[in-house]
Amino acid sequence: MPKNNKTKNGTKRKVIIPIAIFALLFLGIGVGMGYFKKNLYTVMKVPDFELTDQNNKKITNKDMLGKVYLVEFFFSRCPTICPVMNRNMRFIEDEVNSPEFGIISISIDPENDTPAALKEHAKSVGAKSPDWHFLTGNRDYIGKLADQFNIYVGDKEDDSESLNHSGMIALVDKEGNIRCRYNKDNMPILYYSGLNYEDPDGKTPKLNGKYHPDREILIEDIKKLLK
Repeated sequence: MPKNNKTKNGTKRKVIIPIAIFALLFLGIGVGMGYFKKNLYTVMKVPDFELTDQNNKKITNKDMLGKVYLVEFFFSRCPTICPVMNRNMRFIEDEVNSPEFGIISISIDPENDTPAALKEHAKSVGAKSPDWHFLTGNRDYIGKLADQFNIYVGDKEDDSESLNHSGMIALVDKEGNIRCRYNKDNMPILYYSGLNYEDPDGKTPKLNGKYHPDREILIEDIKKLLK
């Protein structure tokens, strides 16, 4: 009889141990998913930059330390995605409403986007914050800077491509790191879209689309970094 009790106890342990292991695994998965939802990925240090804003003031990445800010590439005469991006930035500016938040809008058409032209553009956009800087400078320098950001800007030497650019936006934290959230597969998205979409999942861009999912998550993530 004692042998049978030992056998039964041993069998129970064999059953309980795998159950405990599976429970710990599920707990670990839950904690891991919670981590991805709450924390933002560090992409890289923001590239060094020095450009001139709409007030003829030199602005560098060092000037933006201590602020959470967004970086976009655009040009004021753009008839397609730039007005959409600027409107989404303007919406974010109002929703965040913090003196510790800023926006860097870098023109890829500096020949036309002089500081004076950008000052008029800032007015037309309705920019409010003193930390929304519309920047201009040397086109070669700006092209290289876009490469360092890993945000597409067309080749200046190619007339058909020179004013093409991505609709992506970089999110930078107070320490000067580019940050992003994780997607549903727990992979970092790297950059956020400044575009509008015809579907709530953000799969089909549309200039007058009524959906802008990345705008909403950007606001959430900016507020996380401001805490």
